[in-house]
Amino acid sequence: MEQELTASPEEIILFHSHDIDFQLLQEDSVRDWILLVVSGYGKSIQELSYVFCSDAFLLEMNQAHLSHDYYTDIITFPYQDDSSAPLWGEIYLSIDRIRENAQAFGVSMEDELHRVMIHGVLHLIGLDDHSEEDVAAMRAAEEAALQIRPEGLC
Repeated sequence: MEQELTASPEEIILFHSHDIDFQLLQEDSVRDWILLVVSGYGKSIQELSYVFCSDAFLLEMNQAHLSHDYYTDIITFPYQDDSSAPLWGEIYLSIDRIRENAQAFGVSMEDELHRVMIHGVLHLIGLDDHSEEDVAAMRAAEEAALQIRPEGLC
């Protein structure tokens, strides 16, 4: 029996574009996939807000909030109080950087976008990427999440 996962009114996942013309395709399927990944970790969602933006905007965010003076593909801001609380945060993604990385890695834009989107969720769940071991665990978790995307998303 296949379980249908749809965000309940209590589990909010939002998608916005800030300073670029970008529209996420198949929002409902992406939302269901994110819920599936999150539930696999025994977690739930209070609210996730994805903000798709330019390299320039994310660089400004990186400088202002993290004191990092370099481009990045993602910045995640967690708002939940503790690790047992439902996930709550904002995830900013540079579409410019994701497009460039997709080409550099020889993958489709959609695959790289989905990888980066789930990377932010994994940070909110508690995975990190500071040490080599952390990076390896994060990459394995990203790959596992990509493997369970619904047909049509991959």
